[in-house]
Amino acid sequence: MAHIDYYFTTLSPFAYLADQRLERIAEAEGASITYKPLDIMALFSRTGGQAPKDRHPSRMAYRNQEVRRQAKKTGMKMSFQPAHWPTNAAPSSYAIIAAQAAGGGDMGALVHGVLRACWAEDRDIAEDAVIRDCLEQAGFDPALADSGLLSGAETYAANLEEAVSVGVFGSPFYVVDSGEMFWGQDRLDDLQAHLQGKL
Repeated sequence: MAHIDYYFTTLSPFAYLADQRLERIAEAEGASITYKPLDIMALFSRTGGQAPKDRHPSRMAYRNQEVRRQAKKTGMKMSFQPAHWPTNAAPSSYAIIAAQAAGGGDMGALVHGVLRACWAEDRDIAEDAVIRDCLEQAGFDPALADSGLLSGAETYAANLEEAVSVGVFGSPFYVVDSGEMFWGQDRLDDLQAHLQGKL
């Protein structure tokens, strides 16, 4: 069975636009997934990238066009200027880490629920009530928002270090145990083709 390490930030518009395609691909191809939320701003600084606020206007203009095009292609509802972006990604990331450790719910639904809250529902994913709701909607105990904060912080930091060590530099980023790496939701078809032995 193939395994996919999924590196992402809960602030990423492109991770939101991935919807739950990764989960559908993994199910179809018999692959497993480990979710690895990380601090994207720290990742950028470690791997030669820049925070959006520091990028040249031409790069941001292109990024904004691309987000709109990708949203139109998928037909997904999206706020192009979310009311609460950027925000603190750590609380939602800690909750995702705690949920993965606890089990019992739908991880894909949880991750997408958090991303949807930011990018389609104009909710602040740093707020406890929003995180609790996302946990509950995905079948997890909402109390996970409060538990395991220390271990969540440790894993969050460890995910960053691991990402840097394996060559991850953006979000969403998919690393297959074969060694193949795929950056961006627009590479999910290639990821599936790889799992099928075609790429």
